[in-house]
Amino acid sequence: MDRPVALVTGGAHGIGAAIAARLASDGWCVVVADRDAAGTAVAGGRYVVCDVADEAAVGTLVGGVAAEEGRLDALVCNAGVNVRKPLAQLTLAEWSHVIGTNLTSTFLLARASEAMLRPSNGSVVTIASTRAHMSEAGTEAYAASKGGLVALTHALSISLAPDVRVNCISPGWIFSKGEPPRPDDHAFHPAGRVGTPEDIAALVAFLVRPESGFITGAEFIVDGGVTRKMIYPE
Repeated sequence: MDRPVALVTGGAHGIGAAIAARLASDGWCVVVADRDAAGTAVAGGRYVVCDVADEAAVGTLVGGVAAEEGRLDALVCNAGVNVRKPLAQLTLAEWSHVIGTNLTSTFLLARASEAMLRPSNGSVVTIASTRAHMSEAGTEAYAASKGGLVALTHALSISLAPDVRVNCISPGWIFSKGEPPRPDDHAFHPAGRVGTPEDIAALVAFLVRPESGFITGAEFIVDGGVTRKMIYPE
């Protein structure tokens, strides 16, 4: 394989699909992994149905990349789920499902991919959330998983140094489906608009390129300035 190879998890929809499309347009061979059996590959790449919270499934996924593409230059850990409900109603199974998909999967993927990422001086990008720093009620599992992902990112950046760079993107409000944001929603953001999946994809594209070679262990908050905005009650 002459082209660089990227593995993007949770790439069937939303931010993950935008990342896969952007990397493919930049000339990467992109392997997309997602639990959705109806997902499709981007041009010139492959699509693999995979539950990235499952250790054996991750081993098969990464082994397939080694066998078919023969190299791995970028790992983008985007897969994520949320269960939002009152704390008293949150079951241990639901908590474990969110932690497994959002956090444990990155550990499994990084561990399985290390042997291919080191020779290529590759890059890992994790997709966390501003929920690692601020919360709404009923989001304990999601916030814990994203906070853990920020910490796991800087731990991996040290363990995999100097061969592999590891960085984290924490998106804010990114519109990908549902009711379009209202004018007031856009105005709430200092940047003047709600984010798009392409905003996150553009930063991923930079972080996996050699131009970002002096950046590792960093978290990039991409939220249109909302977490820097002082809000007082009226």
